[in-house]
Amino acid sequence: MPQQRAAAYLRHGQTPFFRLATAAFHEAGAAAYAGADAVLLGVPWDGSVTYRPGARFAPYELRRVSALVQSFHPGHRIDVFRALNVLDGGNVAFPPFHAESVRDLIQAAVDEVVSAGAVPFVVGGDHSIALPVLRALARHHGPVAVVHVDAHLDTSTSEVWGEPFHHGTPFRNAIDEGLLARGALHQIGIRATWGHPEEGAFAAHAGATMYDMDRIDDDGASAVAAAIAAAVGDAPVYLSFDIDGIDPAFAPGTGTPVPGGLTSREAIQLLRGLAGINLVGMDLVEVCPALDHADMTLHLGAHLLFEGLALLAAKKGSP
Repeated sequence: MPQQRAAAYLRHGQTPFFRLATAAFHEAGAAAYAGADAVLLGVPWDGSVTYRPGARFAPYELRRVSALVQSFHPGHRIDVFRALNVLDGGNVAFPPFHAESVRDLIQAAVDEVVSAGAVPFVVGGDHSIALPVLRALARHHGPVAVVHVDAHLDTSTSEVWGEPFHHGTPFRNAIDEGLLARGALHQIGIRATWGHPEEGAFAAHAGATMYDMDRIDDDGASAVAAAIAAAVGDAPVYLSFDIDGIDPAFAPGTGTPVPGGLTSREAIQLLRGLAGINLVGMDLVEVCPALDHADMTLHLGAHLLFEGLALLAAKKGSP
């Protein structure tokens, strides 16, 4: 479905993602997304952070800046919003006081999108939202492969904070719950310090592959993407993109910045290099608008979401 014309968008003053049509909110359940190829869902939740909060406001601010992203992708040579019917599915609604209920409501909302035959693009919010998204995806697709861009492993335990479900634990929980295919976790941009030498062992024992910044430097982002695309083959793939995988020089608006990360150009090269994968879902998390400068992080986040949608469009349009 094409974007609204810029003049029409300015006239009515509403702010859906990318100037797109919104879901049929008067319909119940999956019927709200009938005919959609992809649905963008906001999840304004940051109740599971361990440092600076504020990511709950990202869905609203990312909608605002995404209006500047136009439809034609120059790399894949495809008009994304004509190739795909993409809807803004609004935000998952929940009372922000009970994390377990929040997880259940996120899972139910994503389940409705997938039941409608659409691919969910989930806009956080903090990284804890990846777990309920993966629960919903695994229910439909079985264990999935995960491409995880992050400064952190996100395989922590409850040892430090006394809570097993926070933004540093989603992939430990996903592995423990059997939501990830064996050997199909690909972690890119990892560079944060560890509390002890064994911290990286959990994912490694589960067959995860780490592409740290030294490997990005040695091989380049495009070569790393090609290696991952070859490794996942036709398996269903979930792309989980924590904005702190980007160096804070390019993405200052995040609650857990770590120096030495991907450049914005490397991030775009990485996503474009994944062309051909069987993408069944994506998240973009940990964008904190209050900590941003001149909307730098927001603009990058909007383009990363567009790159994910372009992967889906290019796959749909391939012979």
